[in-house]
Amino acid sequence: MKTIEHPFTQMKVKSLKLGEIVRVSGTIFTARDALHRYLASDGQLPQDLKDGAIYHCGPTVIRRNAEWIVRAAGPTTSMRQEMYMPKIIEKHKVRMIIGKGGMGKGTQQACARYGCVYLQAVGGAAAVLAEKIKEVVAVHFAREFGVAEALWELVVEDFPAIVSIDARGRSLHSKVETSSKRALNKLLKNPAFRR
Repeated sequence: MKTIEHPFTQMKVKSLKLGEIVRVSGTIFTARDALHRYLASDGQLPQDLKDGAIYHCGPTVIRRNAEWIVRAAGPTTSMRQEMYMPKIIEKHKVRMIIGKGGMGKGTQQACARYGCVYLQAVGGAAAVLAEKIKEVVAVHFAREFGVAEALWELVVEDFPAIVSIDARGRSLHSKVETSSKRALNKLLKNPAFRR
């Protein structure tokens, strides 16, 4: 298991191996559909995402006095952002994407071209992952996009994930899909299965 700390430089992310379990520490930013559309259409940000991480997440938060507290922070399905992600990686020099379910060929190619990785977070563990969030630094675009779709700037400590697209563009998801198709074809050719 490897620990990776912000800033997530190209050198750091290139050292991560496909299938490796990592613990992420430092600043990360959440983003969902509305923010990805905004970023891909040349929207401006109050924060620089260079050498940063985008977490596909709409956290559940409460306000206590002047402080935001994250109660749940599970990953959302990343594939919904596939059409935007390559441009965002290129333009904003994002080095790390965290989400669930994997991403497509465009993102794989952008990871290889610009030095970025995709990390698979644990689905169904939103409360456990929220415990890894040590501070809410700021929230941006809550009025424009709503609380769940806002850009949350978070500080995490030992946030667990698995490298499922590496900086060479290799994907665990593609490997699983290929081996699953092979196994299915083998089953379909078996006469006992066709009865």
